[in-house]
Amino acid sequence: MATPAAFAAQVLRGRWLMAYGSFLIMSAAGATYIFAIYSKDIKSTLGYTQEQLNTVGFFKDVGANVGIHAGLFAEIAPTWLVLAVGAAMNLGGYLMLYLSVTGRVRPAPPLWLVCLYIAVGANSQAFANTGALVTCVKNFPESRGVMLGLLKGFVGLSGAIFTQLYLAFYGPGGGGDTRPLILLVGWLPAAVSVVFLATIRIIRAARSPLAVRREYRAFCAFLYVSLALAAYLMVAIVLQKRFQFTRAEYAVSAAVVLSMLLLPFAVVLREEAALFKNTPEGQSSESPALSAVTTVAAKPAPPEAAPAAEKPATASARLLRALRPPPRGEDYTILQALVSVDMLFLFTATVFGVGGTLTAIDNMGQIGESLGYPPRSIATFVSLISIWNYLGRVAAGFASEALLSRHRLPRPLVLAAVLLLAVPGHLLVAFGVPGSLYVASVSIGFCFGAAAPLILASVSELFGLRYYSTLYNFAGTASPVGSYILNVRVAGRMYDREAARQGAVAAGKGLTCVGVRCYRESFLVIAAVTVAAGVVTLALAWRTREFYGGDIYAKFKEARSSSNGNGNGEEEGVVANK
Repeated sequence: MATPAAFAAQVLRGRWLMAYGSFLIMSAAGATYIFAIYSKDIKSTLGYTQEQLNTVGFFKDVGANVGIHAGLFAEIAPTWLVLAVGAAMNLGGYLMLYLSVTGRVRPAPPLWLVCLYIAVGANSQAFANTGALVTCVKNFPESRGVMLGLLKGFVGLSGAIFTQLYLAFYGPGGGGDTRPLILLVGWLPAAVSVVFLATIRIIRAARSPLAVRREYRAFCAFLYVSLALAAYLMVAIVLQKRFQFTRAEYAVSAAVVLSMLLLPFAVVLREEAALFKNTPEGQSSESPALSAVTTVAAKPAPPEAAPAAEKPATASARLLRALRPPPRGEDYTILQALVSVDMLFLFTATVFGVGGTLTAIDNMGQIGESLGYPPRSIATFVSLISIWNYLGRVAAGFASEALLSRHRLPRPLVLAAVLLLAVPGHLLVAFGVPGSLYVASVSIGFCFGAAAPLILASVSELFGLRYYSTLYNFAGTASPVGSYILNVRVAGRMYDREAARQGAVAAGKGLTCVGVRCYRESFLVIAAVTVAAGVVTLALAWRTREFYGGDIYAKFKEARSSSNGNGNGEEEGVVANK
């Protein structure tokens, strides 16, 4: 007879609680997207110019996106240790930034030290992504597009979630001092990661055909809950813009958000209950004992017969052999992937396509200020970007997976369409049409969000999952490169140049720029390079059309069929050692 204890043990060891824990970690891992809310306080309290503030924003982007070291660390360390390191970095980096901005550190730290603080805090996001996101992709390889869309979608919602919690915990009715928000983004993500340290891990087990069929329906249930959360946040943002909320009303709104974040746990219980009915008491085909998970090794390949009288290879021949890539979709080595033309195209498109949207997001506070929008509207822009960022991620994840499975449409082709869709948003910022910043926030937020799962899924499909932890983080380094070029060197310098010109005429305004000209030239440049990035992505789609024309998940289906026959759920070529 089944016992509650046996069911509880299955839930704690199952893949679905692991997925839910990953969703919560991701919902607290997007603190870098609300930089525009508190950036004005960094600028005013530390006396920075716009170029100096953009430099801080650049190092924030470097920390958030440069995670090769996190990927390499994850190749040798257990997942719980990866998450623990990320939690410590998040708390330490943002706490020091908070102490600096509030004047508790005397004398005021120099610019390079502030950049170091925010880079360390933001770099925790790379560890959280590597620990949670990469683990989920390896646990659900046949649903990676959907899984990436959901995970990245919760990251996209995190900005709006943090805004609601900040207003309830710290903020007065209409906004104001945003420095406590830095403290919130320091302790909350660290606490969530610590709670799920033992839950996030690789789980390799045989899955029944029933479990496979239910998998997509479970993901749809997670999607519906997250859509309801996004809809509520949208309504809350609109109401908070139109009416003056009290502290108690903000607290009620935050309580609703927290309650909705707990709803997906019902999906976990439903899926595990369905699996529990088909398993003996205390056992689960979905959740083997931890010792079994960590000791199952990949099936050894049969030894190859040594070729007769083979001449010793020269150093150059060995190098060429090491660089010669396998067929697309097979497991590339790290070096093979880094020197491939496909990776070059993806990296270039991310630098100039995603880099442009990231520049717009980081400067949204100053853009709104220069165009004369009130502070509450600027907070609305940030929340709109967060919500449409989420919608872009889940839409791209689910839609690209459906187009791929039904019509064999290359994922890079969808990415090209997304990048080109961001161009009108950049042009609206450039020309400063009255009231258009609301539309631009929606367009830029959606496209920035949609690009993320498409790029990450393409990396996993083209180069395999064996070294995905490292390759995933390498692809992420393209965003800060684009941010430095377009944000610091282009937008920041052009803003300061226009502000200096205005300051010569109107004394007392310092380096605060006012008017459409502050960002016109820089966003015309960003629009042009985004078009170029779309063209590069179209070239990648053409190169990979034959690969996507076949069944890219065939090897996973074969491995599942084999595992159902012999009881071994370990995927060939991947050792579950975390």
